[in-house]
Amino acid sequence: MKKFIPALILLISFSIYGQEIIEENDSITVEKIKRLSLGVKVGVPNIASLNGELILPFAGNRISAYFDYGAFNFPIDETDIETTYTEYGVNLYFNGNGKGFYLSAGNGSLSTNYTFNNLDFEDGSGPTGSGSTELDIDAVNLKLGLKTGGTIYLRLEAGFGFTSIPETLTFTATSNNITQTFTEDLPNIPGVSSDGILVGNLGLGFSF
Repeated sequence: MKKFIPALILLISFSIYGQEIIEENDSITVEKIKRLSLGVKVGVPNIASLNGELILPFAGNRISAYFDYGAFNFPIDETDIETTYTEYGVNLYFNGNGKGFYLSAGNGSLSTNYTFNNLDFEDGSGPTGSGSTELDIDAVNLKLGLKTGGTIYLRLEAGFGFTSIPETLTFTATSNNITQTFTEDLPNIPGVSSDGILVGNLGLGFSF
C-alpha cells in the first residue's frame, strides 16, 4: 500500500498536466461517456477473473477506478494449487472518453494454497502423505492498456507486478503419526517468479 499511494499521486499529476482543452470556433462536440464497464479477463496471473471499471467524473474523464476478482484451482505435477486473485487501482486514459490507451497503477494480491502430494516421510523409509501451506503475494502493478469503445469492448493489458517472492516453501506435514518438516520448491505458476509477477491479459465486456 505504501508503494501504491505514490503511484496514484503520480498518475493524478500526469492527468492534470496532460489535460487538453479543445476549442472550436463554431461548436463543441461532446461525446457521451460510457462510465461503467463490466467484463471478464483471461491471462496471467489472474488466469480468469471478473472485472469492473468506473470512469470518474473529474480530471476530464481521464481517470477510472477498477477492481478484478478471480479464483481458480489447478494441479502442477504432484501439487494441487488453489488461487485467489484480487486487484484494485486506477487507470489514466490518454484521452477523455474512457477508451484508447491508458496507464494503470494498482495493488494486486495473489493468495495461494499448495497441497504437496506423495511426500516421503523419514527419507523414504516411512509412509507417503501430503502437506499443505499457504503463500500470500502482494504486488504493486504498473501496466499499459488499450480499450476499445462502444457497448461491447475489448481490452489488452501488459505490465509487471513489483514484489518479492520466495523460491521455496517450508511447512510441516503429518502422516501415520509421523510429523516432519519439508522444504519444497515453489511450483511454477505462469507469470510468477522470484523477481516479481508478469501481468498480461485479454478482456471482453460491456460498457454502459
